[in-house]
Amino acid sequence: MEEAAKAKIDASAEDLNALSQDIWSHPELNFNEHHAHEVLTDFLEKEGFKVERKFVLETAFRATFGCDDAGPNVCVICEYDALPGIGHACGHNLIAECGVAAGLAIKAALEANGNKYGKVTVLGTPAEEGGGGKKYLIKANVFDDIAVAMMAHPYRYNVPRPIALSVIALKIKFHGKASHAAASPWDGNNALDAAVMCYQAISNMRQQIKPDCRIHGIFTNGGAAPNIIPEEAELTYYLRALNEGELAIVKRKVLACAEGAALASECKVESKDLFSYANILTNVGLVSIYEKYAKEYGLELEYNVNHTGSTDFGNASYVVPGIHPMFYLTDKANIHTHDFEGVAGAPEAQAPTLIQAKALALTAIELLQPDGQDKLKKIQQEFKDTISKLTVPE
Repeated sequence: MEEAAKAKIDASAEDLNALSQDIWSHPELNFNEHHAHEVLTDFLEKEGFKVERKFVLETAFRATFGCDDAGPNVCVICEYDALPGIGHACGHNLIAECGVAAGLAIKAALEANGNKYGKVTVLGTPAEEGGGGKKYLIKANVFDDIAVAMMAHPYRYNVPRPIALSVIALKIKFHGKASHAAASPWDGNNALDAAVMCYQAISNMRQQIKPDCRIHGIFTNGGAAPNIIPEEAELTYYLRALNEGELAIVKRKVLACAEGAALASECKVESKDLFSYANILTNVGLVSIYEKYAKEYGLELEYNVNHTGSTDFGNASYVVPGIHPMFYLTDKANIHTHDFEGVAGAPEAQAPTLIQAKALALTAIELLQPDGQDKLKKIQQEFKDTISKLTVPE
């Protein structure tokens, strides 16, 4: 099974590269990944998967192969949305390629074993960049029959157990009173002043938050014209913390800053949660198997590097045992930059991406072996024990 898996990835390398390049050349924002959806589903269908297009969401898909009656269903996840203005600067074209490649390899292994035991699902999840596509799939119970879920993300280091923070996107809107800024400014209540005071108060408050927390925001509305006292102003913030409990504390502090600014400027304030992601729960039993194969490919694994971004895979990790390793692509650029976008489309990205696909596939195949049931039971028991101590996020 293992040899068949590795051979399939090697034989498909050129086609997989073309698939990745196609997605990279057509960057699409969240929930609008129509081209990526088409090329990925066409590719998987030609490879013999049963493909469900527009699955739950317009640009999500599910591709399956294997036995429905016996054995576990292992899932590899694809992401394929891009970023505004900087394309695939998070390397989601490579995440999609890696997921598809791992799926092909697991399918080849199942075929080599007579296709009598086990199943693979390649799950296409749109809108990771701020849309939370996986959360919609969770609500639709898509993960209910999945034994484990895996994906891999390009980065600056090989980090098998990344720390991804809980995050909430928060819109803060101030309502004042318009007036002529020169003729009668005393008749107005300046919403922009309120927003500026809020921004400054939050910046000052950062000194009192824990080192693992993050607060970063922008002005999204500052008024209509200089000679009009702004009656509306708006800020959008991302708040991050190690877990849901710490995140609630940060949110309370930020909202206190907003209320104080509204009081000082005699404006009104309202806030709205735009989206939220949970922190990642890395399953130790599952990632230990992955680490074994990653090391066999000569990867130097890092355990003292904290990736402090966020992902909706965190929410998936609360409903199914999962891993989300980060893999080395370059140490010359950070993700979400123009430079990283270039690296994600370069030929040099292919070798590390396919190594990750092999490591994920071999991890899954180990659970599909005759002696894999005991390992899977331990993985699932670990998951149950972990979740029993936590509040599952909405």
